[in-house]
Amino acid sequence: MTDTTTDRPDRRAGGAVVPVLAFAGIVVAVMQTLLVPVIKDLPQLLDTAPSDATWVLTSTLLSGAVATPIMGRLGDLYGKRRMLVLSLSVMVVGALVSALTSQLLTMIVGRTLQGFAMGAIPLGIGLMRDMLPRERLGSAMALMSSSIGVGGGLALPAAALVAQHADWHALFYGAAGLGVLAIVLTLLVVPESPMRAEGSFDLVGAVGLSTGLVLLLLPITKGSDWGWSSGTTLGLFAASVTVLVLWGLFELRAQAPLVDLRTTARPAVLFTNLASIMVGVAFYVVSLVLPQLLQLPTATGYGLGRSMVVAGLCVAPLGLTMMFTAPVYARLSARYGPRTTLITGLLIIAVGYGGGLGLMDAAWQTVVTSVILGAGIGLAYSSLPALIVGAVPAAETGAANGLNTLMRSIGTSVSSAVIGMVLANTANDVGGVAVPTMHGFRVSFLIATAAVAVGLLLALCLPKTARPVPHHTQLRASSEEDAVLERAEEVLRGFRGRVLDAAGAPVARAKVTLIDRRGRQAGATVSGADGAYALAVPAEGAYVLAAKAAGHGPLASSATHSGEERTVDLDLSLPGETVSA
Repeated sequence: MTDTTTDRPDRRAGGAVVPVLAFAGIVVAVMQTLLVPVIKDLPQLLDTAPSDATWVLTSTLLSGAVATPIMGRLGDLYGKRRMLVLSLSVMVVGALVSALTSQLLTMIVGRTLQGFAMGAIPLGIGLMRDMLPRERLGSAMALMSSSIGVGGGLALPAAALVAQHADWHALFYGAAGLGVLAIVLTLLVVPESPMRAEGSFDLVGAVGLSTGLVLLLLPITKGSDWGWSSGTTLGLFAASVTVLVLWGLFELRAQAPLVDLRTTARPAVLFTNLASIMVGVAFYVVSLVLPQLLQLPTATGYGLGRSMVVAGLCVAPLGLTMMFTAPVYARLSARYGPRTTLITGLLIIAVGYGGGLGLMDAAWQTVVTSVILGAGIGLAYSSLPALIVGAVPAAETGAANGLNTLMRSIGTSVSSAVIGMVLANTANDVGGVAVPTMHGFRVSFLIATAAVAVGLLLALCLPKTARPVPHHTQLRASSEEDAVLERAEEVLRGFRGRVLDAAGAPVARAKVTLIDRRGRQAGATVSGADGAYALAVPAEGAYVLAAKAAGHGPLASSATHSGEERTVDLDLSLPGETVSA
């Protein structure tokens, strides 16, 4: 059984916590698009073949996919801020390694280290859930989730400007500087999370998942070079299926698994993760198509003939709009719920790609398309962590959001491979150079629209939840213990009551753990100053409420939940007594 401790942090989360964590997320996301402006020049810059140069991008993707769920679980076990700082530190080391070399192998090592920082996104979301009161949590998680797109969008013009006017290694020095700044701000502003999952790290599960992901993503990203029907590609796909199936069987038997597959199989989690893949596909298409369209010469008849910097500026509204969408999402989600907000975002993305099919004749039209898509993707990305957080226990937040971030990465990987193949197969040969065609751009937009349609169907399959209570009817948390209770009250049905001592007096800071019939933790909290506690239940059935506090004997009480809120007072003077709710 995985238990949870909730020792309070030394200081409360200040107002600067959210922007600092969001800044860390943006810095990490910059790594994904840092080299986009110089992609076509990499073979010459590294003195290697084009097929080998792509490993500079592929290595970052693979390491990010592997690190994301692992760092999330490590954060749950050993502290989310600690793992966030570690992720950023590895990224800084990787950036400096890349800045000091022009050798392919060393560059790949540096880029691999940079990819490990992707685990910072779910760690930041987990920190927000653990520390922030309910009225701030929605917009905060929205901003953190959107930082993936914000960083990617803003990095394009900045990287293009640097690459056009300075040595390309300056990109890595700049990334290292941003990483150091993010580390310093995190250490100064962000307190450590009070939540801990007690148990050991699932090393076998981590190795199995890492192996399976590499075997899966490698043929996806290199399939165009190797051939989709080649023995290498098909063999790796078959090997990935075998390894992931064996890994899943092992995780189901593990006492403290890296990924709780039973929780992942819940409809709310499963359909959110599947929809995340589709959102990832849709997000990356615009990043691949519009910069190329803008930079193609006007002599092609459809290219817009813009410089690298101007092309980046035209696409930058994609990230800016995603950033400004976060507070809008918070209001929509508070009124209608994250499921409805996700559906709304997907509909806006569909409008953006549908309209974009006819908006490719001028630079201003690409800006309009970027703004519409940024609004839709921002709403969709913002909804995903809220859906995950609402469906998993607090102790599994890091790992669950890590898996969700991984799903988005898989979506962008699939998008990169498919769109790259489409553009290559529809390109015209001009003087030995493959030039993408307008037909290829439009087919790419249609693929993105189809992905959004699939994502919309998946979102409609998400279970409906009760409409959120308006903020004006919510009580403000006056202490950290009250904040824990307030977050528990977000779910309307569960167990609540007070923890009492032998004299009937309230016991503050008592740890209360909810255990299901399989002996697994289903929730945990700490009693407030008046001894009150509140715990949501994932489903109807029999549970055990375990309570313990300093100076008192432990108590294990059985309680049955039948769909309505139940009051169960826990008397620590009666250890082992059975209480029927």
